[in-house]
Amino acid sequence: MANSDLLSPWTGPYGGTPPFDKAKVDDFKPTLLQGIEENRTEIAVIAHNEAAPTFENTIAALEDSGRALHRAGTVYYVYASTLNDKAMQAVEMEMAPVLAAFADEVIQNAALFARVKAVYEACEKSGLTPEQKRLTWVVYRNFARHGAALGVAEKVRLAAINQRLAILSTEFAQNVLADEEGQVLILDLAADLDGLSAQQREAAKEAALATGLSGKWVIANTRSAMEPFLTYATRRDLREKAFRLWTSRGEEAHDNRPLMGEILSLRAEKAKLLGFPTYAHWVTDDQMAKTPDAAMALMEKLWRPAVARVREEVAEMQKLADAEGGTFKIAPWDYRYYAEKVRQAKYALDQNDVKAYLSADKIVEAAFWAAERLYGLSFKEIRGVPVAMPDVRVFELAKGGTFAGLFYLDPFARAGKQSGAWMSEYRTQERFKDGVAPIVSNNANFLKGSPLISWDDAVTIFHEFGHALHALNSNVTYPSLDGTNVVRDFVEFPSQLNERWLMTPELLARFARHHETDAPMPDALIAKIRNAQKFNQGFSTVEYLASAIVDMKAHLAGGGAFDADAFERDVLGAIGMPDEVVMRHRLPHFTHIFAGEGYAAGYYDYIWADTLVADAAEAFREAPGGFYDADLAKKLHDDIISVGNTVDAGEAFRRFRGRDVRVEALMRDRDFPA
Repeated sequence: MANSDLLSPWTGPYGGTPPFDKAKVDDFKPTLLQGIEENRTEIAVIAHNEAAPTFENTIAALEDSGRALHRAGTVYYVYASTLNDKAMQAVEMEMAPVLAAFADEVIQNAALFARVKAVYEACEKSGLTPEQKRLTWVVYRNFARHGAALGVAEKVRLAAINQRLAILSTEFAQNVLADEEGQVLILDLAADLDGLSAQQREAAKEAALATGLSGKWVIANTRSAMEPFLTYATRRDLREKAFRLWTSRGEEAHDNRPLMGEILSLRAEKAKLLGFPTYAHWVTDDQMAKTPDAAMALMEKLWRPAVARVREEVAEMQKLADAEGGTFKIAPWDYRYYAEKVRQAKYALDQNDVKAYLSADKIVEAAFWAAERLYGLSFKEIRGVPVAMPDVRVFELAKGGTFAGLFYLDPFARAGKQSGAWMSEYRTQERFKDGVAPIVSNNANFLKGSPLISWDDAVTIFHEFGHALHALNSNVTYPSLDGTNVVRDFVEFPSQLNERWLMTPELLARFARHHETDAPMPDALIAKIRNAQKFNQGFSTVEYLASAIVDMKAHLAGGGAFDADAFERDVLGAIGMPDEVVMRHRLPHFTHIFAGEGYAAGYYDYIWADTLVADAAEAFREAPGGFYDADLAKKLHDDIISVGNTVDAGEAFRRFRGRDVRVEALMRDRDFPA
């Protein structure tokens, strides 16, 4: 039986909140099916309206449809990403193709598309506002790009492809989660933890207790646990064991390689049905890049100087390893360990010294403080709002004394939670029917019981909060055009730009405080961090670009037989991948591109956005008030952060910067030769 609490308008204060306290896994299937039926009825009314199609009775009516399904789906997807136990996985496998089929049913409704097309073709003469014209264009383009104009047979085949892709993507994600939870590094002796901090040791001990391994230590098979181990563990054999375990996710117990071949083949067929030579062409056609060639050109511009920098970094590390009496060539499991040693030697910067001043709670406060300075937002923690897990925190936002939204923070790793960090929108801002304030969450996988975090973790907090601010500052009429509903290679721009405020002296002085003495981070240590910012840029750029290039090449290949191991090896060999570096995400666990279509043929988005970020950051550095310049912050808000998809992304950047983006700023930012 459907759970009416999940379908009904949310109740309570703050304009209503998600009813996590009323959700049960067994309710999701009947509730989603009921939501689909209700939406199906709404669509039929719009499609078969006897009145001539207008913006109000077609585009606006579509915008107002499906709200019950969306409400239920919000809670469902929170469970799927953060509480994905075996029961939830079974529901997800069953519902993924059903939801995909219904999405195609709406797109392929010929009567509905005819009305959408009629409004689109008449919109320039219909007296619509600029935002109404933009929404009409977005809706029409979404229908057209997803096959609304195809013939009957082609529509049937496309729907079958999408349903199969939904199953495969869900299975891929569940396989990665299973390997992360089932293939941990078990350490038997205290000596096996040599080099790790007391905090890391305690976290490993707690992880062992949680898995019933009293008297041992466990390093979880996730980035948040493995990267610190690879950076500090002195035992080279254990670093190799950890590295191989981590980089083979999706290959061993749960083999994703057969799934990848089928996914790529189906995507290639889908692209051809939609009139594009490859899936990569279909994806980039709707982005700022417009073509795969444009995306590849940017990546190739950076690849050669990044590889050259890796050679320099490896030479420094090899010299240090040799001086210690080593008789080995630097390998991928040595890179982080010796890079940290070089960092300490070259910049006298020990990351454990930095961590002592970085409390997770304080860094969250710092992100709030910067948002108040830039956008006038204030945050107050509240209690009594239903949450999915007890350790989720909720904050009320105000702007000018007026309620402006809610922010949920789910920071800790747990069983059933997908790895990494991300932002979710529970409710989008709109002024369509009534003013609706947004509800946004940030999710991460920090180790519970470890209050101190690394500099990289602090950057992650600011990055994901940048996504949140993009949604929380949205000021649009229609929810489909709200904050983060922009093209994918632009959506990372506000988030990556927000990272830059972490390094500002004003913020560090207030929030980078020693966890024992509350003393501020010394200026000398801040100077070391700043001086070391360009350190290891070769490694970080190469491991990212390798993944982005392989992603693009895989989606340019056009389907057919696919040997993942050989493909990785051949592409990386052709571009000159250094032996000492491995892709940031190897194909068998590359959830960005295989666990859904979000970043498929679009992992380049991060470097595209970082080109915009480097240019925008130079504008702030040049401003009279620096990164807290009031006039420039207002311009950022008015031209970028608040407008969502009401304005073309390229035009939005031009309004902010006064010109098109220039790649030279990115080269300077990474200290690469222009």
